[in-house]
Amino acid sequence: MCGITGIVNFKGKPVDAETLRKMNSLLAHRGPDDEGSFFSAARGGSPGVGLAMRRLSIIDLETGSQPIFNEDKSVVVVCNGEIYNFLSQRKELEEKGHRFYTRSDTETIVHLYEEYGEDCLKRMNGMFAFAIWDAKKERLFIARDRIGKKPLYYTWIKGDFYFSSEMKSFLAAPGFEKKVNEKAVHYFLTYQYIPSPMTIWKNVRRLEPASFLTLNKDGALREDRYWDIDFTKKTELDFEEAKEKLRLIVKEAVTSRMISDVPLGAFLSGGIDSTIITALMSAASSKPVKTFTVGFEDKAFSETEAASSTARRFNTEHHELIVKADYMDILPKIVWHYDQPYADSSALPSFYVSKMTAEHVKVALNGDGGDENFAGYLRYKALKISQIAAIPFKLVPGGAVEYLLEKTRGVRAADSARLVRYLHRFVQPLKQSPARRNLIWHAAFTKELKNFIYSEDFKRKFADDDSYSYLEDKFSSAPAGGIIDRALWADLTAYLPEDLLVKMDIASMANSLEARSPFLDYNVIEFAASLPSSWKLRGLSSKYILKEAFKDILPDDIARRPKQGFGIPLAGWFRGEWLPYLKETVLSDRAARRGYFNMANVAKLVDDHAESRADYGYCLWALLMLELWHRVFIDGDPSYCGGQQGL
Repeated sequence: MCGITGIVNFKGKPVDAETLRKMNSLLAHRGPDDEGSFFSAARGGSPGVGLAMRRLSIIDLETGSQPIFNEDKSVVVVCNGEIYNFLSQRKELEEKGHRFYTRSDTETIVHLYEEYGEDCLKRMNGMFAFAIWDAKKERLFIARDRIGKKPLYYTWIKGDFYFSSEMKSFLAAPGFEKKVNEKAVHYFLTYQYIPSPMTIWKNVRRLEPASFLTLNKDGALREDRYWDIDFTKKTELDFEEAKEKLRLIVKEAVTSRMISDVPLGAFLSGGIDSTIITALMSAASSKPVKTFTVGFEDKAFSETEAASSTARRFNTEHHELIVKADYMDILPKIVWHYDQPYADSSALPSFYVSKMTAEHVKVALNGDGGDENFAGYLRYKALKISQIAAIPFKLVPGGAVEYLLEKTRGVRAADSARLVRYLHRFVQPLKQSPARRNLIWHAAFTKELKNFIYSEDFKRKFADDDSYSYLEDKFSSAPAGGIIDRALWADLTAYLPEDLLVKMDIASMANSLEARSPFLDYNVIEFAASLPSSWKLRGLSSKYILKEAFKDILPDDIARRPKQGFGIPLAGWFRGEWLPYLKETVLSDRAARRGYFNMANVAKLVDDHAESRADYGYCLWALLMLELWHRVFIDGDPSYCGGQQGL
């Protein structure tokens, strides 16, 4: 696990080694164990090239340093990630005559590229973002893994090409222009994240999952996809056969991710997914598995009791931490690590569980992907119910529905009963299409709320830019039939890689920890996509086939537990301990000068929430993260730079 960065100079000059060193040093948290670099001088019409990496040593501690070369050193690679099937691929390559000089999984990449070219990607099972310089073809080849666990960003600066695992590296490049992409702000407020390939910087793009990029010596750049998830091809297995195959595939995904030359453990919540991973790890390990969880004093948001129960069941070495409201001082540091505005509030507990875990192990397995593969979210149940519930609502006058919603708004905030909040959120879009319902159940800020807080200038700029279209188009264009499969595909290609995997990659790598996700093995994803949605969501029982496949190891109390999110008690914190900090930040003169918002209306949002007239917790969190991002990356205030100066 590493951080990678590089420069291709098209001016006939060598890459500036000091610039590359500074870019690489900003990735030190991703790889504190080692660093390496490669330079190729410009000759004739060929560009100058520099590649660099920071290494978190996991496999082949002694000889696995990067960059890594092929036999004649005409192909060189730097890689962030792990190739889980490297041993079987290595054996095949050796039979074809390739010679290896390390035991590293990364060396497999250069030989696969030699043998298969761009198609090498189809033979890799892992999480990765890598860059290959092919000296013979004078070509840069960059790629990301299928589901998008490992990040990769790129930009052009004064005619030269730059790439990195994190965008903060570009701030070390002379000539980088810090121009905010206001469209990204517009989309961020809708989704709590910025959809790829767009980023917060106008001149920076994010390479999308399952994609590769080639850059030729003349500067010609090409992007392409090499994989997608097809929900139209359904299995011919019966339910019992599918159960057995699912169990085998998940078990293989877990054991392949237990290959490590350093200690490993598991994130353990009180949910089904992490319990299955912990159980399988325990069965495959000769020692007690180290497990880690975080919780809150507010029991409605905490899963520590369920996690402790699971830990006792599988005799793990369990560790837990309670995250409290007075942890707000860490927020600027978290913002610095995320590089761009990001408002999934579970970033906070994810950071702390990673920090605690890194004190004991260097690798942790998790349950990410279980919900998206097996219909675990409440949204899927809502979509299914809405197919029937929407029928009478379409006959009800619109004004009557809006009147009812408005009258229940204060009740749900004061009562703080989840059921009432969910009913309110469920009813709101019932007159809309399934694609629009799915979108609204995702959204943080609705169109109406954004228009309420936008300044007149910002409102004009985006009057014709419908941020809803991104996720609606995903749902509508999905290679799938029914609405559940469409929602699953949209989540696997949008919410999962753009939100959840960003969260876990940054939270873990900020603490020099490698996080591995067995449910995101592409074999698991492809097989899950082939299963009928009725096997995942049976009636209103979610993850049905997953529970059935592992019912012999799933404790009954865990299998029966309702789905609980991994958020933080924002509503209460923003009415209590965090309210002064919130007001000082989002209602400040500095925030007003950004020009995005009508500050009087933002103040009304804050007051309505503080007085329990409404619940705007997640919206206020997004506004707080946006303003803190500006203070870190635009204002360059040293007190907001995560310990880094001169940003």
